[in-house]
Amino acid sequence: MASNIGMMDSAYFVGRNEILNWINARLQLNLSRIEEAASGAVQCQMIDMTYPGVVPMHRVNFDAKSEYDMIQNYKILQDVFNKLKIEKHIEVNKLVKGRPLDNLEFLQWLKRYCDSVNGGITNENYNPVERRSKGCKERSSRNSQKSSKSLQANNSHNHSSGDGTGTTNISGTMQGKIRGPTSPVETQSLVKEITDLKLSVELLEKERDFYFAKLRDIEILCQASELEDLPVAAAVKKILYSADAKESALSEAQDYISEIMGAGDCNLENNH
Repeated sequence: MASNIGMMDSAYFVGRNEILNWINARLQLNLSRIEEAASGAVQCQMIDMTYPGVVPMHRVNFDAKSEYDMIQNYKILQDVFNKLKIEKHIEVNKLVKGRPLDNLEFLQWLKRYCDSVNGGITNENYNPVERRSKGCKERSSRNSQKSSKSLQANNSHNHSSGDGTGTTNISGTMQGKIRGPTSPVETQSLVKEITDLKLSVELLEKERDFYFAKLRDIEILCQASELEDLPVAAAVKKILYSADAKESALSEAQDYISEIMGAGDCNLENNH
């Protein structure tokens, strides 16, 4: 199924608000932005909802903030994909950057896949909150144990490095960790950089929408009753509906036209 979801599939025309509403309703979440799903935890639970119990939710970190923690979530997801024989490579390096477009496209694909399994009907006994809590409880237990060990180690270190009066000199420890206030020049530079990045994203999204609209027009034209049986229209649709970035799509379309044209020439010769 995954290999049949090409870039011109209707899945990629689902808007971000529809995606967010769908996720929030199914998983009982409260996402307001696509970037909030960049950690990979939501995607893991989408598959767990579709195939209850197949994802080791106790290992999924919904509090992941660092790229390292996010990558661990995507590793879990890719392992599950391999187990279920879902032929989809996850572009982790792009997703963990939190760029809205990359994450939106992956969520669009994933929603389309989930909807294709059992007609999109989920198990009525599936409890998303309970499934998430399993991972939270285990991580809380592990973190409390680590904190306890860390506290014991720090206390031991403080006793050994004190000045003999029970007082620990922390000036050396804190030195280098405290940074002075950001200067107005630095602040202004960062604001400008953020503004430029936002403009770049907006331009990229407009460009994407422009080319998607063009491709959609071509698709509609090829589906017209008076054109859909023509070899050229069929060849164009082969390219439009090819899965992912299939390099051989163009050559396959060219071979198809050559084959049809060759068969047509043979028919003309036989008629003569």
